[in-house]
Amino acid sequence: MYGFLLAETMSDYRVAILPGDGTGREVAVEAQKILQTIEQHTNAGFEQTVIPCGGQYYKETGKEWEEGSFDFCKNEADAIFLGAIGAPGVRLPNGDLAGGSVILGLRSGLDLYANVRPIKLYEGVRHKIHGEFTQVWKPGMVDMTILRENTEGLYHALLRRSADRALGREEYEPPPMEFPGLEGEVAYDARPISRKGSSRLIRMGFEIAETRNGAPADGVRRVTCIDKSNVTRGCQLFRRVFDEVSADYPDTEADYGYIDAFTQWLTRNPEHYDVVVTSNMFGDIATDLGAVLQGGMGMAASGNIGDHHAFFEPVHGSSPKHAGQNKVNPIASINSIQMMMEYLGRKHSDGDLLEVAQCIDQSVASHLKDGKELTYDIGGFASCSQVGTSIATRLADILDEKF
Repeated sequence: MYGFLLAETMSDYRVAILPGDGTGREVAVEAQKILQTIEQHTNAGFEQTVIPCGGQYYKETGKEWEEGSFDFCKNEADAIFLGAIGAPGVRLPNGDLAGGSVILGLRSGLDLYANVRPIKLYEGVRHKIHGEFTQVWKPGMVDMTILRENTEGLYHALLRRSADRALGREEYEPPPMEFPGLEGEVAYDARPISRKGSSRLIRMGFEIAETRNGAPADGVRRVTCIDKSNVTRGCQLFRRVFDEVSADYPDTEADYGYIDAFTQWLTRNPEHYDVVVTSNMFGDIATDLGAVLQGGMGMAASGNIGDHHAFFEPVHGSSPKHAGQNKVNPIASINSIQMMMEYLGRKHSDGDLLEVAQCIDQSVASHLKDGKELTYDIGGFASCSQVGTSIATRLADILDEKF
C-alpha cells in the first residue's frame, strides 16, 4: 500500500524507522539492532517499518518521502525513530532544506511540542577540550533533562511550511511586516510564544521532575525556567506561565535564569540542574552546549513528544563528512531507543518496557565503563557497528537475567 519495507511478523508495537541521510542510515541500523535484541530476549515485539526519506532521497526521486508516509507515522506507528536529515547542497525550490518536511513536518504536524534532551555523563566518558581528552566533570555531576519548546518561537514559520508540505497543503507564509528605522533589504523571523504552548511544555517538565532523583548537587527536585524575560515580551509570558504552573507543584523547587547567564552556569555548575524548561531557539543552542558535558553530540539522544505521538532521534545530524565510514558513535541513537521504550512503557502502562529501558541504560553504562570499544569522538578507535554489537550483546545478557 505504502511501498515501504514491512516486517512480516505480528508484533505488540509498530515502529516507523526513518534512516534519512548520511550517518543517520548507519546509526539507524544500530538502533534496529537494539529493537531486535529486545524482541529476541523478552516477550515484547516490534513491527519495524522502514521509510526511505531525506535530502538524498529527494535528490534521487524528487520526493522527500513517499506519499502516505506522514499518514503512516500518524495513524499506524506507535513510535518513530529518525536517523538524521540533511544532504549537502540539496534544497527545495523555496530554499528550505530538502527533507525538512520529514523532521519538521513531523514535529509540527503531529504537534510534538516538547523536545526532551537528557544530558547524562557516564563513567568512562572523557571530554575533548583544549585539544585533548580529559576528565573535567565526574560521573554523577551531570544528570539533567532539558525540555525545549518544539513548535513555536523563531522556527514557527518554517515548522508550519514543513507541516503543510507533509500534509499536502498550500505552504504557509507569514504576512509582511514593517520595521521603522531599517533601510534596504530586511529578512526576519517572527518569534511567537503562546500561553498554551508554554503551559503544556512547562507542565511536562514538572511531571518529568517527579520521576527523577533531583539535582546531583543536593538531591533537590528542581525545575529551572530559562528565558530572557528581562527584555523580551515572549519570554515575559513564558515566565508568567512558569510561575502559574509551578504553583501546582509545591514540592518541586522553582528556579530561574536568563539564557546568557545560563550558558555559563551550565558548564560551570551542571550539578545544580535537574530539569530545565526553555523556548525553542534558546533550547536548540543550550542543549547542544549541554552535549559537551556528556561527551559530545555522539552521546546526545532526544525525544520529540506530544500528547498522542512521539519520535526519537540522535541529535548529531547527518554528518556528511563521516558518512559511509562506519565510524560515528551510535550511542545517541541507542539511547534514543531507550527513551522510546520508556515512552511506550509509560503510555501503555507496560512495566516490562520500563524495565527494558533501564536495561538499555545499564548496557550502555557497562560498555562505556569497560572502555575497550569506544568511537573516535570519545577517544577510541572502534567502529559504529562494533559499538552497536557490543551494547546489544550486553543488553541480551542483562535481559536474559531479567526476563
